Amino acid sequence: MGDNLTFLAPAGSLLALAFAAYLGYSVLQFSEGTDEMKAIAAAVREGAGAYLRRQYKGVALFFGVMFVILFALALGRYITIFVPFAFITGGFFSGLAGFIGMSMATRSSARTAKAAIDGLNKGLRVAFSSGAVMGLTVVGLGLLDLSFWFYFLNWYYRALEPAIRIQNVTSAMLTFGMGASSYALFARVGGGIFTKAADVGADLVGKVEAGIPEDDPRNAAVIADNVGDNVGDVAGMGADLYESYVGSIVATAALAVAAGFGVRGVTVPLIMASVGVLASVIGTFFVRSGESAEQSVLLAALRRGVYTSSAIIVVVSFFIIRGLLGADNMGVYWAVIAGLVAGNIIGFSTEYYTSAGFNPTRRVAGTAVTGPATVIIGGLSVGMLSTVVPVATVGVAILVSFYLSGGLRDFNLGLYGVGISAVGMLSTLGITLATDAYGPVADNAGGIAEMAHLDPGVRKRTDALDALGNTTAATGKGFAIGSVGKGLAIGSAALTALALIAAYRDQVELIAKGLNLPRAIDLSLLNPRLLVGLFVGGVMPFVFCSLAMNAVGRAAQEIVIEVRRQFKEIVGLMEGKAKADYARCVDICTRAAQKEMVAPALSAIIVPIAIGLLFSVEAVAGLLTGATVTGFVLAIMMANAGGSWDNAKKFIEEGNLGGKGSQAHKAAVVGDTVGDPFKDTAGPSLNILIKLLSMVSVVFASFILQNALLR
Repeated sequence: MGDNLTFLAPAGSLLALAFAAYLGYSVLQFSEGTDEMKAIAAAVREGAGAYLRRQYKGVALFFGVMFVILFALALGRYITIFVPFAFITGGFFSGLAGFIGMSMATRSSARTAKAAIDGLNKGLRVAFSSGAVMGLTVVGLGLLDLSFWFYFLNWYYRALEPAIRIQNVTSAMLTFGMGASSYALFARVGGGIFTKAADVGADLVGKVEAGIPEDDPRNAAVIADNVGDNVGDVAGMGADLYESYVGSIVATAALAVAAGFGVRGVTVPLIMASVGVLASVIGTFFVRSGESAEQSVLLAALRRGVYTSSAIIVVVSFFIIRGLLGADNMGVYWAVIAGLVAGNIIGFSTEYYTSAGFNPTRRVAGTAVTGPATVIIGGLSVGMLSTVVPVATVGVAILVSFYLSGGLRDFNLGLYGVGISAVGMLSTLGITLATDAYGPVADNAGGIAEMAHLDPGVRKRTDALDALGNTTAATGKGFAIGSVGKGLAIGSAALTALALIAAYRDQVELIAKGLNLPRAIDLSLLNPRLLVGLFVGGVMPFVFCSLAMNAVGRAAQEIVIEVRRQFKEIVGLMEGKAKADYARCVDICTRAAQKEMVAPALSAIIVPIAIGLLFSVEAVAGLLTGATVTGFVLAIMMANAGGSWDNAKKFIEEGNLGGKGSQAHKAAVVGDTVGDPFKDTAGPSLNILIKLLSMVSVVFASFILQNALLR
């Protein structure tokens, strides 16, 4: 029965891509507005395209070098010959998902601004449909890639016994996630550096020093800021969540053999993902709002879509698991429910700590009356406290999934349940990502409304959508670190990372058995090698964030200097009689992002290999565990602190505590500029770091086992 149902994976892929095409076509039927609005949108589109073309050249060089290395390992029989090619396809589809999402977003911002002239609900529908294009493209391409490799490898190993065949298939599939993770890390870090350097530079000079409104056309960095929203929060996020999505599925599939489920266990996450596509499509029709700009009203509109999709998964997955795994294994179904419930709890918690509708962010806004220092202290406090509920939730979800799936009678059954929990959390990614991805579109729409001098009421509507986007983006990040991504990355990354660590253990034991190694693999906490790995893994997220934050700071300094220079040297610029040199700021951000993204991204590749060669596989297992724990907590803290600072600023801009231009507003802007690299560069990159470390470790496990200095 399992083999007969695998066709649902490519069917789900085609459904997702077809509906994404329909939504994209529908959005493009809306008008872009006036000639001025079209010109601004075209400038943003051109800048984003130029950035991606330059990024692709640099990343292509990296992938070329890695392909040669992996091919050499394959010739040395350390890995199968499929790994280098799987690596390339994973990176290609990850990049393609981000490119399609960005292309749609840059064509939707002016249309959203124009639609907002007619009403808030119409603006929401255009922006949300644009976000849904990326959400459905991510899951569609993910299922397409998974389907291709599953069918091809299943055919290639057809002569083997079923259990051995599936083991070979899932081991090879696990490695193509390395390509997806590698590209996603470059895209997320590079895009994050670009967007936050422009944003910080534009805010510090424009709002704080010059006292001009956000997105004022006199500010030379405004176009770079809008470009950055697309290359970081759309293209980077699309690549990020593609990696998260396929990572959770292949990690769970890799545990199916050890759990005793064979091809049926592999089929379950594939079918759940396919059903999730249908559920997401249905959910999009439930996203509607009235004309109230209240955050509670807008959040309710988005929740209807997400809750409808989740309800469908709850019902259908019962029959999937009962039909494929049997009535004796219905505990796996409750693991799915645990993942869905955990995701929603993390979402509620994130909303509470980041939305201006609740006390934590309002308290941060209140600290602005005494200056930037208290704003920063308040935001950090909120971010740190906000980690408690997600950590507790993920901990409970792991225990519930493990024990209800049968972990007491079979350890591997419990691990499979944990993996399924992550799949459950990400099963509705198509619509959950849409609620996140529409935020940058709404942000750009507000910029276009300001620069094109539209009626202030339009900017009020786009600001309401943008503020909602800050909350849903932080909520999305909260979901993702638990499994794998930015929309659903923080909550699901921990679960997926645990599944990947288990898959790494299984892979190491399998390789060691095949090589007839004389010693057992000792993963005891008393093993000093493992302890060394734990400490190195624990510090890695902090080093990674330091590199990313410093990169944003250096690039932002260049932008600040350039914007100041233009205000000083371009005659008539402040009076609105001359035009700023936008291209110069776009070029500065592009060069800085390409240069600065290399060190953080390469660290995820080099460190696990180096630690493994020095201290063997036990140290690598410790590295993965330490990085997962500290990376999970640090990512939540940074995402929520940044979201709280941003919405505290917007709360003041709505007329509270003195409104725009007040001393409280200027202090809140400083807090927001600190939070920008927190929530949009370093924080969301950590979930990719966690999983990429595991993927690299799996791919190089055989090489490390045979060549480590301390064997």
